[in-house]
Amino acid sequence: MGGCKGKMKRAVVLMSGGIDSTVTAHYAKKQGFELYAITFTYGQRHGIEVEFARRQGEILGVKRHIFFELDLSKIGGSALTDRSIEVPKRSLEDIEREIPVTYVPSRNIIFLSIAASLAEVVDAGDIFIGVNAIDYSGYPDCRPQFIEAFEKAINLGTKRGVEGKGFRINTPLINMKKWEIIKLGSELGVDFSLTWSCYDPKDRRPCGKCDSCLLREKGFAEAGIKDPLLENIDKK
Repeated sequence: MGGCKGKMKRAVVLMSGGIDSTVTAHYAKKQGFELYAITFTYGQRHGIEVEFARRQGEILGVKRHIFFELDLSKIGGSALTDRSIEVPKRSLEDIEREIPVTYVPSRNIIFLSIAASLAEVVDAGDIFIGVNAIDYSGYPDCRPQFIEAFEKAINLGTKRGVEGKGFRINTPLINMKKWEIIKLGSELGVDFSLTWSCYDPKDRRPCGKCDSCLLREKGFAEAGIKDPLLENIDKK
């Protein structure tokens, strides 16, 4: 007689619609997790990414996909949430020198807090986030030190944590270069034509000049793969 199957392990995954979060979600699925996805509509000027997050959630067959409205434009302070601040257009060399105005104050602190709340409700011990500390724009809330500290905080400040079950924040891409992330995504079967990166789109086309566009272009070039998003747009 066959034994009863154990309960599938659950994970909350933050899905923005970008390359990193999409590859992270596919990676978590490959690891055998039942996915509970959360996507934030936070007043970002590049809201097109939310559409791509929805499509990727459908492809992955997530158990539940929450689209959480959180208008950070009321706080402002970032070119992504305040349209009076221009999105910088700079070189790849300049990206490494300073934290840009596209930094959204405390964004990952806020997002991970809400993700931890969802994880506690659905009894998920794992949270996946696609932060990267190599090919990125220098945001402080993408660094390993922050993730380690935040994991300790939620384990101290939640019922699940104090009862000894605890949470683990998984960052499988944190030490990978963009081309390595794209290679991994390709191996996982990610449809990159359904990912969005541009911070400052015009008429649903990437600007090709913001930090995120430059890092995307560099990643695909170094991976030796054509960017299917651009190919699809060019065909239209």
